[in-house]
Amino acid sequence: MTEQESSRGQLWHGRFSSGPAEELMAFTVSLPFDKVLWHDDITGSRAHVNGLERAKLLSSEEAESVRVALSQVHDEFSSGQFSFAPSDEDIHTAIERRVTELAGNAGAKLHTARSRNDQVATALRLWTRRELTLVAGRVLDLVDVLVASADAAGWGKGSVYMPGYTHLQRAQPVQLSHHLAAHAWSLLRDADRIFSAIDRGNISPLGAGALAGSSLPIDPSLTAKEMGFRSAFANSLDAVSDRDFVAEALFNIALLGVHLSRLGEEWVLWTTEEFGFAKLDDTYSTGSSMLPQKKNADIAELARGKSGRFIGNLTGLLTTLKGLPLAYNRDLQEDKEPLFDSVNQVKLALSALSGMISTATFNKERMQLAADDQLMAATDLAEWMVRKGIPFRQAHAHVGELVQQSIKTGKPLHDLALASDLFGKFAAELIAPGVGVSMRTSPGGAGPVPGEMQRQQLELAIEVARGEWEDLLAI
Repeated sequence: MTEQESSRGQLWHGRFSSGPAEELMAFTVSLPFDKVLWHDDITGSRAHVNGLERAKLLSSEEAESVRVALSQVHDEFSSGQFSFAPSDEDIHTAIERRVTELAGNAGAKLHTARSRNDQVATALRLWTRRELTLVAGRVLDLVDVLVASADAAGWGKGSVYMPGYTHLQRAQPVQLSHHLAAHAWSLLRDADRIFSAIDRGNISPLGAGALAGSSLPIDPSLTAKEMGFRSAFANSLDAVSDRDFVAEALFNIALLGVHLSRLGEEWVLWTTEEFGFAKLDDTYSTGSSMLPQKKNADIAELARGKSGRFIGNLTGLLTTLKGLPLAYNRDLQEDKEPLFDSVNQVKLALSALSGMISTATFNKERMQLAADDQLMAATDLAEWMVRKGIPFRQAHAHVGELVQQSIKTGKPLHDLALASDLFGKFAAELIAPGVGVSMRTSPGGAGPVPGEMQRQQLELAIEVARGEWEDLLAI
C-alpha cells in the first residue's frame, strides 16, 4: 500500500498527495480521550440522519440503512466489541468509518451538510449536559446526607451543640445541625449554578457546519428538538467556536471543589485526637504502613487536594481560549481532557464524602464540652448589657475587661460576673452549660428557635432542587 493510499482513511485525504507524518498523528490524535463521546456522537448522528432524510438529501432507504448501522455501532460499543482502525483520528471519524463499512454509499453520505466542527461541539454539549446532571444528582445526595446527620443531631431544644469558629478560634456555640446545614446551603447553590449552566449550554450547534452553515436545505431547529436541546444556534460562527459551556462547567466544579475542600478540612480537624468531635467508620478511612495506631481521613484530605486540580483545569482552559480568533481552531481540542477529568473526579469526591459522613459518628459530649467554655459567653454578656440600655461599644469594653481578668487570674468567668456589681446573678446565669446556644434567636441563627424554621426552609429548597434535577433527567 502506497503512502497516498494509506492516507485515504483520513476524512481530508483528497487535498493531500501524501499521508500524515507519524509525529503529526501522534501529536494531534484525540481518540485516547474523546472516545468517551461515542454515545453522544451516535445521538447527534441519528438526529442528523433524520434531518437529511427530511431534507431529501437521503432517501428513506438510505436513511434507514444508516440508522441500522448506527444502532449496530452502538451495540458494538456497549458490548466492548468495537474495533478501532489506525486511521481513526478521533471517535467521530471512527464511527463514520464503521457506519460506512456497514451501510456502504449511504454511510458515506452521513457527513453531508456537517463538519467535524459542529459535530464535535454537538457531541460535547450532549455529554456535558448529561454528566453535569449526574454531578448535580450527587451534590443533592451529599446534601441529603448532611441533612440526615443534622436531623439526627436535632434542630430544636435539647439538640447537639458545638463551638462555632472564626479564624479557627472558638467564637460562639452553635447547633451541630446549623453547622451541617451551612454546608448544605452552599451545596444547594452549587446545584443551582449547575442547573443554570446546563440551561445556558442547552443549545444545539448541529447545522453550523465548519463555520458558515450550509447551502443544503437542512433545518437545525428540528434536529435540536430531536436531541432535547432548548433551541438551535443563532450564529454559525459562534456555534462552532463557543466553549463557554465547558468553561462554566469547569468553574462550577472548581467552586464546588472549594466547598468540598472546606468540608474536608473540617473533617480532618474534627477526627483528630485534639478535636475528637467525630470518628470515621473503618470502611471510609485508612491506616499507616508504619504506624499501627493510625486512622487517617484520606477522603477528607483528597477532597482538599482535588480542589487544586479543579482550579487548574479551569485556569488551563481559560488560558487556551483567551488567544483564539473566530471560528474553530484546533486548540479547542484541549477543552475535553480538563472537562472529563474534573467531572470524573468530582463525582468520585462527592460519592466518597457522602459515604464518609453518613457512616461517621459524632462525639456529642466532646463537642458540647468545648462549646461550654465560659469565655464563649462573652457576646451574650455584652448583649445582656445592651438590653439594659448600655451602648454596645461600652458593653463590649466591660465584658472584655471581665474576660481579661478571668484569663489573668484563672478565675471562672461565671464567678467573676456573679461577684460584679455591673453584671450579677442574672448575667452569670448566661454562662451556664447549654445556655449560650439557646440565646441565638434571630432568624437564620444557630439556636433552637430559628433552627426549626431553617429545617423547613432547607426542606423546601431541596424539594425545588430535586424537581429541577428530575426535569433534567427526563431530557
